[in-house]
Amino acid sequence: MHELGIVFYIIRDVKKAALENAVDKISAVVMNIGEVSTIIPDYLQDCWRWAADKEDILRGAELKCNIIPAVTYCEDCGMEFETVRFGKKCPHCGSESTYLLRGNEVEIKEIEVPNQ
Repeated sequence: MHELGIVFYIIRDVKKAALENAVDKISAVVMNIGEVSTIIPDYLQDCWRWAADKEDILRGAELKCNIIPAVTYCEDCGMEFETVRFGKKCPHCGSESTYLLRGNEVEIKEIEVPNQ
């Protein structure tokens, strides 16, 4: 389960941003998780709850996950298509000269702080 390691990196980066911005409490962290990123959002949530509650600044903070659909581009016909549904082969022209445009990301989108 690599989600726990990822959570440790998220916590490190969030704490660094909080320190740089003089924030002492985080209410939520919003993540963009690509559909084909190999991250299992439910596992990430479980790891988050366990690890975040050990940090004063993150205790009780929510982890929100936006799932980014995987989209592939065909170099031969210029069309985009759903990666998970069609795989590497373009459904428009049958070419396998394709590459992933998006859907593999794992990134912090936002850090939310409580209203003061």
